[in-house]
Amino acid sequence: MNEILAYIGCACFLLAAFVTDIRFSKIPNKLSLPFIVSGFLYQGLAHGWGGLLFSAKGFAAGFAVLLILYLLGAVGAGDVKLFAGIGAWTGVLFAAQTLLYSILFAAAIGIGILCWRREGMVRVKRMFKSLAGLVVFRNRGALAADRVNHLTFPFMWAVLPGAFVGYFYMYL
Repeated sequence: MNEILAYIGCACFLLAAFVTDIRFSKIPNKLSLPFIVSGFLYQGLAHGWGGLLFSAKGFAAGFAVLLILYLLGAVGAGDVKLFAGIGAWTGVLFAAQTLLYSILFAAAIGIGILCWRREGMVRVKRMFKSLAGLVVFRNRGALAADRVNHLTFPFMWAVLPGAFVGYFYMYL
């Protein structure tokens, strides 16, 4: 019974993050920080010191992996804190599965957007030019300059279905 409460608590915060990310293209700290703190509180109260350790490991895993993606320019800072909260509530395994499925959903959404806009080949050519500049001239400036042209959409479009698929894969 206690396990399902953690997933329900996590789902409530994910739904709130989904709404704010869609409406404002941002996941605010006033949502992310209570998400993280309440995950630690829940796990600590439900499972004692073992729950706090479980929560800390999940927090660290979610935060560390998304921090790398943030530094690469793939996600925003709110997404980093969001995955730290997912890990704090549900642990390393669920945070990792949610991330895996979210990336798969993000790829499908990105491909769908490119097909809808009919600009897939233009972007592929740009990508190869940037990579050629990096390999041939050892110039990272081409990659940094191309960040302006990155396709962006709210990552929560992919995270919410990724979390649900991760949950169903684990428990159903």
